[in-house]
Amino acid sequence: MSEKLLARDIMTGGVQCIGAHESLFEVAKTMRDLSVGCLPVCGDNNRLTGLITDRDIVVKCCAEGVDPATVQAGSFNAKIHWIDAEADAADVLTTMEEHQIKRLPVIDVKGGHRLVGMITEADLAKNLSDEQIAEFVSCVYATAQT
Repeated sequence: MSEKLLARDIMTGGVQCIGAHESLFEVAKTMRDLSVGCLPVCGDNNRLTGLITDRDIVVKCCAEGVDPATVQAGSFNAKIHWIDAEADAADVLTTMEEHQIKRLPVIDVKGGHRLVGMITEADLAKNLSDEQIAEFVSCVYATAQT
């Protein structure tokens, strides 16, 4: 069943992008209003440039004593992993497992390289088998052996 699923079938659409110049204070309010813990960041060209999480705001800003109203969302941009909307479910899992990420932006490459959705753990749970979910959890939440 899941072999026929594409990223666009699994994702949650209608994802709101925040501007790279928005303050972390505004980002936090948007997260609160949307009941989400992560938002994609878009640059002036309206292309995906990064993701920012509630944890980023707390750990990298507030815990450092920095006023979130003075920090722009774009300053948190790091290497971002994304998937083509036409990729199959196996590619989605592989990407998320290899990079140990819990959220994966979905880009419509053929449709102008636009952000069209986000795949989260909840999306995986709704669409994939128990075995696939178990593998994902073991890979993404794995801790280094010492």
